[in-house]
Parts: sequence; structure tokens; C-alpha cells
Amino acid sequence: MDSANAVNGTVREAILDEAKNAVCGDRDHQYGSPEDNFDQIARFWSLYLHTDLTSCDVANMMILFKLARNMTGNPKLDNWVDIAGYAACGADCQCYLKNKKGATK
Repeated sequence: MDSANAVNGTVREAILDEAKNAVCGDRDHQYGSPEDNFDQIARFWSLYLHTDLTSCDVANMMILFKLARNMTGNPKLDNWVDIAGYAACGADCQCYLKNKKGATK
């Protein structure tokens, strides 16, 4: 993505639109729901790091990964698209974990 893609609107609109298309489109069919996919990633990372992580931790760390990319080299607008997408997926994961926790009480 580049700023030229935002001709008829603002860059933030273009970024949010692209992030929405990414996380609300075919990704569920390709990778499963963010809740399931991020939970699986959390299990792998937990084993590797010898500490318990959640799907929300995965979303937060992926955002940090993209922020690090913005701080080094040549930052790209696509990093902001990914950050917005990870934030939306993280919110889904948080709601899922909160509802799951409430259901087990």
C-alpha cells in the first residue's frame, strides 16, 4: 500500500479499509479464526519461551514486531495496515477469552 491508494479519501481511511479487507475477508478460510490461529501460535511460543502466553499476547507482540519494522530501515504504510489488523484481531481474542472465562465460572 502507498499513499497513492488513498486518492479519494485519507490515508487512514485507506489503511483501515485495507486492514478490514484483510482480517474480515478470506483469512478465516486460509488460516482459521484469529482466536484459533493466535491461540495455536501462543501455544507454540509458550513452549519455546517456557512461559504462558495467550492469543492476546500474540496480537500485541505482532504489533510490536510491526512497530520495530517502522523504526528500522524504510518504513512502509503496509506496516500500519498490519498493525490495524492485528489490533482488531487482538480485540476479538480479548472478547473471546473474556467470554470463555465467564463461561467456565
